[in-house]
Amino acid sequence: MDKTNQQDNYNIIRMEDVEEREVEWLWYPYIPYGKITIIQGDPGEGKTTMVLQLAAILSNGGKLPGNDKEQPAVSVIYQTAEDGLADTVKPRLLAAGADCSRILVIDESKQGLSMKDERIERALKDTKAKLLILDPIRAYLGADVDMHRANEIRPVMKLLGDIAEKYGCAILLIGHMNKSSGSKSTYRGLGSIDFQATARSVLVVGRVKEDPTLRVMAHDKSSLAPEGSSIAFRLDKDTGFYWEGKVNITVDELLSGGEIKGQKIREAKEFLTEMLKEGKAAQNDIEEAAQMQGIKTKTLRNAKKALDISSQKIGNSWYWYL
Repeated sequence: MDKTNQQDNYNIIRMEDVEEREVEWLWYPYIPYGKITIIQGDPGEGKTTMVLQLAAILSNGGKLPGNDKEQPAVSVIYQTAEDGLADTVKPRLLAAGADCSRILVIDESKQGLSMKDERIERALKDTKAKLLILDPIRAYLGADVDMHRANEIRPVMKLLGDIAEKYGCAILLIGHMNKSSGSKSTYRGLGSIDFQATARSVLVVGRVKEDPTLRVMAHDKSSLAPEGSSIAFRLDKDTGFYWEGKVNITVDELLSGGEIKGQKIREAKEFLTEMLKEGKAAQNDIEEAAQMQGIKTKTLRNAKKALDISSQKIGNSWYWYL
């Protein structure tokens, strides 16, 4: 054992000498600055699309979903091993309204990038980017790292975490989940549980069972603040992407195929508001149209009561009106 080397590395830190500082946030309470955040979900659930939408907002400055605070425009480094820059990534960014002068990529055409690559630190230093995205995690571990071995994952994640802290940037890792259907989210993350243990925030993206175009981002782990509300977004081939706002569903409910609490009555209220916007409508017509949209009679009646809709009998028929 090299005693000289041990003595060189030996140091005691007194907590009274440590200067306190508050955690700063890129997106409160989901993505902290100076830390690692993981976004995970099953393939095809919209993780990358959602992240590029966030990058677009950040590149212009503005309000992130669920926040009232205006964010200043920042630069974002986005590395992907799954999608082409020219035919997939840039079109998505343009569709999201991104300022592409602030979306940066470390060139991997001559040499692939890994989490241990010194080019990551160099790029953060040179560009002063405030967000680094690696998509997906698995592609950036490096050939010599087994993602299922904690002793190999821990030092890589620590190195990345130290870089995030040094440059005050947020690092976002995107990962797929394993196929253990219905199990707790913590154990469905792909690879060693040390990924989740090291990250200060873990977000899960999933599809709502009864509405295939509706996706939800739920907060699975939050070490630095109370867990944030789940946020829904819609991903439709015809209408594109748009944020729906906060919804009431937990991570484990989302992964086990649960429904958003109150979603059905919200849909029924929206249906009735649309049906009655021009004035009164026949109850029979309303109930028939509701049935065609999969709205049950009990849900329709509850929505009618919640909206304080009035009924009036004209001749032999009942009519509803706002």
